Amino acid sequence: MARGRCGLGPVCRLNGRGEMMQACGPLRPIRRPLLHSPVLRLESVSKIYPTGEVLRDVTWEVKPGDRIGLVGVNGAGKSTQLRIIAGMEEPSSGQVVKQGNPRIVYLQQEFDVDLQRTVRQELFQAFGEAAEVLNRQRQVEEEMGSERAANDPDHLDALIHELGGLQSRFESLHGYELDARIDKLLPTIGFSPEGAEQLVGDYSGGWQMRIALGKVLLQEPDLLLLDEPTNHLDVETIQWLEDYLIGQTCPLVVISHDRAFLDRVCNQIVETERGISRSYLGNYSQHLEQKALEREASQAAFDRQQKELASQQAYIDRFRASATRSTQAKSREKLLDKVERIEAPVESLSGPRFQFPPAPRSGRQIALIEELSHSYGDQILFLGANLEVERGDRIAFVGPNGAGKSTLLRLVMGIEHPDEGRAVLGEHNVIAAYFEQNQAEALDLSKTVIDTLFEAVPDWTQTQVRSLLGSFCFSNDAVFKEVGKLSGGEKARLALALMLLMPCNLLVLDEPTNHLDIPAKQMLEDALMEYEGAALVVSHDRYFVSRVANKIVELRDGELVLYRGDYAYYREKKAEEAAAADAAHQAAAQEAKRKANREKQQSKQAAKVAARKASAA
Repeated sequence: MARGRCGLGPVCRLNGRGEMMQACGPLRPIRRPLLHSPVLRLESVSKIYPTGEVLRDVTWEVKPGDRIGLVGVNGAGKSTQLRIIAGMEEPSSGQVVKQGNPRIVYLQQEFDVDLQRTVRQELFQAFGEAAEVLNRQRQVEEEMGSERAANDPDHLDALIHELGGLQSRFESLHGYELDARIDKLLPTIGFSPEGAEQLVGDYSGGWQMRIALGKVLLQEPDLLLLDEPTNHLDVETIQWLEDYLIGQTCPLVVISHDRAFLDRVCNQIVETERGISRSYLGNYSQHLEQKALEREASQAAFDRQQKELASQQAYIDRFRASATRSTQAKSREKLLDKVERIEAPVESLSGPRFQFPPAPRSGRQIALIEELSHSYGDQILFLGANLEVERGDRIAFVGPNGAGKSTLLRLVMGIEHPDEGRAVLGEHNVIAAYFEQNQAEALDLSKTVIDTLFEAVPDWTQTQVRSLLGSFCFSNDAVFKEVGKLSGGEKARLALALMLLMPCNLLVLDEPTNHLDIPAKQMLEDALMEYEGAALVVSHDRYFVSRVANKIVELRDGELVLYRGDYAYYREKKAEEAAAADAAHQAAAQEAKRKANREKQQSKQAAKVAARKASAA
């Protein structure tokens, strides 16, 4: 893997010619391309691996102001396109044409941060050589205080000499100006000056993502590449990221399966299907509308031509042997042979389709949480929380990372036991199926896909097993692949398939859409909407939640706050609560101001009275 001199790994890369991209330099004038000229263009790019062809004819471009969403099913070649743009891979054919020498910065799914550095120190690593000099300077200063330096004057002199050279080099690289740039960046990514002195490891994954993004932005990119940036982020952090990216002037290309994120951030969609790319102006929802219109138009044109061809063929067949019209028939036949045929519209790649087995009848009460208190160490997750789950409820639990959503599901399932109170399943024929966040990791990697299912249902016929696997896009030889060689999305689909084998009336799902592409998410949404049992769902996918949930429970200050409506109702009520809280805050501030004025007036009045009394005396 090519790395820049700054050692940032996936953030700083060599370009396609093997030259160092300028991401490691200290400061440079930002070369912005002409207003309407493309920053970069992919021209007829293809990519063939030993396992097969991934990209066949990919052509699209990035212009200033573009925020492009790169979409397609898992395995369509989205990440391959980003790696080709970043210069990490070469296309098998075609080319990437760049305007000048743009600074391209790529933030991969698994970003690098050093947990032992402070936030400020980690951000400074974006400056390449200046960071290396500063890191060495700190090492030298520490070594100067060592026992060896105290007992060896020559060694101490060498360290002092090296330190002087490092300080001079740091100044020549404008190191102190770079620190000022970090100070300017900190509030935009949500950090206070005090928070910047804490260790990176003290922060959650969402805040670490902000740090990684900050390192990227400090490199002043001409083009920003993001690969699934919302993975494992809570809704609050995702919304922050959306607002931040919308406010950036730098063009960006982002891979995401988060449809709500694509709708808010992107002004163009590039879809890759069967190795070929198509560009659509607008966000994700608008691209779907355009695709539907295109398909309708293509189908109408195909139907019209087929009707006309059939009419002409009928005339030819009727009069081919006619003494008076055979010449005309032959002429039409020649013309018919020359007609350019409109191809029948090809259906989009179909995602998996399935239904949950019929849910056995249960009692009214599906689960009960009563006076629940639970903590991890000093962190209190629940304090006297209450909730009743009834038959037909599809409840989505929302709240920031660390609020206790996954813990709550484990408590309900009896995997963990509460400190106080209880969290239990209903007493009358409640049959639960539990999908953990890391469910796919529990699969036996040495087994094949088909053997994994046969182990769970040994009495099934091969036809039954292959039919189920086919509905999850495991067809032909794919069923004989070892689980260890599956992608993250394929493992997730296999784990979901295993859930279908036993009928249940309560689904307990912890981040079930992780690693799923958009068609697979739609499949799960459709199945849940038709499911007659109850469901408890933890998900940060707002689009998914908005489709499947009929009640929302927010984990707030140790309590379970129930909203008896879908996600849109929840957002509306939250907005009302925020407005009411703001009004109350303003009223309190005004009352405090009025009180202060009254006290001031009273104080002045008292002073005047005292002055008159003193004068009279």
